Amino acid sequence: MKSTFSIAIHGGAGTIQQKDMTLEKQQKLEKTLKLSIETGIDVLKDGGTAIDATSAAVMIMEDSELFNAGKGAVFNTDGFVEMDAAIMCGKTRQAGAVTCVRNIKNPILLSKEILLYSEHILLDNQGAEAFAREKGISFENDDYFYTQHRYDQLQAAKQQKIVQLDHSKSNDGIFGTVGAVALDQYGNIAAATSTGGMTNQTAGRVGDTPMIGSGTYANNKTCAVSCTGTGESFIRAVAAYDVSALMEYGGRSLKEAGNIVILEKLLEVGGRGGLIAVDNTGNITQPFNSEGMYRAFYKSGESIHIEMYKS
Repeated sequence: MKSTFSIAIHGGAGTIQQKDMTLEKQQKLEKTLKLSIETGIDVLKDGGTAIDATSAAVMIMEDSELFNAGKGAVFNTDGFVEMDAAIMCGKTRQAGAVTCVRNIKNPILLSKEILLYSEHILLDNQGAEAFAREKGISFENDDYFYTQHRYDQLQAAKQQKIVQLDHSKSNDGIFGTVGAVALDQYGNIAAATSTGGMTNQTAGRVGDTPMIGSGTYANNKTCAVSCTGTGESFIRAVAAYDVSALMEYGGRSLKEAGNIVILEKLLEVGGRGGLIAVDNTGNITQPFNSEGMYRAFYKSGESIHIEMYKS
C-alpha cells in the first residue's frame, strides 16, 4: 500500500462569475465544497478505497440544497424530481448507475450498491427503487426535495417554454451536477457523478451522468473522469471515455487529454461544461469551457484547493 492519494470534486460548471456572487453565497458554497472534499480525504487517509471516498464526497453535495443533485435537484416538466447517478471502479471496471429515480435520498449510494451487489450496471426508476428497498437504501418523500428556488426556476422555464441547464445565467448562482474522482493508497482510481438533470426536462430524459463513458468513467490504466455540463453533448462526444482513450491510444498526458476533450471536441458538438479527472499516478486536471466551475482538489502532502472562477 502506498502512502499517497489524490481526490478532486466538482459542483457544476456554467455561468459562474464573481461579480454575480454575493459574499454569503460564496461562503456557503465554499463551506460545502470543503466539507465534501474533507470527507473524501478522511476516507482515503484511513485506508479506504477510491470507491468509498468518491461516494462519500458526492453524498455531502447530494445532501445540500446548493447543488443540482439529491436534495437540491431541479424539477422536470411534470413538477417532480428525477435523478441520475453513476460510479465506476478503475481496477475492475465494474460500474453501477441509476436513472430517473424519484425519492432516493442519495442516488450515488444506490449506484454503489449496484456496482457491488448487482449483475447489472444501469437500473431505471422502478427497478432501481426496488433494488434500493432490497438493500435498505433511504427514501424521502417529495417534500424533502422541494425548494422554493427550484420551483421558481421551473415556473420561469415553463413561461419561457425552455428546458434549462441548472448552470444557466438566469439560475441565480446555484449550480449543477456534482462529482468526485480519486486515487487511493492501493493505487486504484474511481469516479462518481450525481445530478438532477435539467429544469423543465421531459419526464424520463436521461443525461450523460449514468451513461458509462459519457459522464462517468474509470480505468486504472489511465484515469477516472466525472463530467458536468450540457449532457446531450457529452453523450455525443463520449467525453469521459475519450479522455482515457487519448491517454491510452494517443499517448497524451492527463492534462492534454482533458483539454482536447473540453476545449476542442466538446465545442465541436456545441457542448458547454467541464470535467475533473485523476490519473493513476495522482495527477489532477479540471478543464472547463464555461465561465466557471465549482471545484476542489487535494494531493497528499499539499493543502486543499477550492476554486470557482476562471484563473
